[in-house]
Amino acid sequence: MRGRTACLLLLLPALLLGACAPATKNPDAVSARTSVSQVSFYPRESGLAWSYLPEGERAGGIPYTLRALGPTVFAGQSVLAFELTGRGADQTWYRQISAGGVQLLGFRKPGVTVRLEPAWTEGPAESAWRVGLAWEGSSKITLTSDDGKVQAQGTLRYRYDVQDRRRVTTPAGTFDVWVVTRQISDDVGGLFPKAQQVWFMPFVGDVRTPEGLLLTSRNFGGT
Repeated sequence: MRGRTACLLLLLPALLLGACAPATKNPDAVSARTSVSQVSFYPRESGLAWSYLPEGERAGGIPYTLRALGPTVFAGQSVLAFELTGRGADQTWYRQISAGGVQLLGFRKPGVTVRLEPAWTEGPAESAWRVGLAWEGSSKITLTSDDGKVQAQGTLRYRYDVQDRRRVTTPAGTFDVWVVTRQISDDVGGLFPKAQQVWFMPFVGDVRTPEGLLLTSRNFGGT
């Protein structure tokens, strides 16, 4: 069991983005415009979709696609599901989102479900954003396999620092983003890189994800 758990923990970070597929085709996963009358500050409406490529990669590669799947139930609570696919990636996040912020209750990969208690605060209240803002917290983290067996448990600690607001350009256009540094540590094998930088724009979403993916297109308008 110990060896199986160690293997699972080593695989999880790599599975976040999946194996790199040959960049020979570029199906435009978000070319069809979704009819959304109004997009939230933290975009969450069902049907929204974003396409991303790894930072520094040439245009034309097979994109990663993030989709807002809509309401569902996770760990007995009403949540919103977001699914990332492409290049072998297959992950679904479960969040509660409101004007008070973004809470991550857990996520799922093939064969394993990760639960966070209390929920991980990924975003502050909409009115709180400013340069110099910081928030931090900790969550109990539990990894459970599809057969219901607990594979590992421990504590995850996180801290966010809003460092700057700047204008950036990606293949999707030019955006005024909040530049946020995210630092994470855990005692269950290092599920996440220790530090990442996120570019977030209200009514658009992540222009640069914690995994180093840059926005290349989306199927909705925004400010």
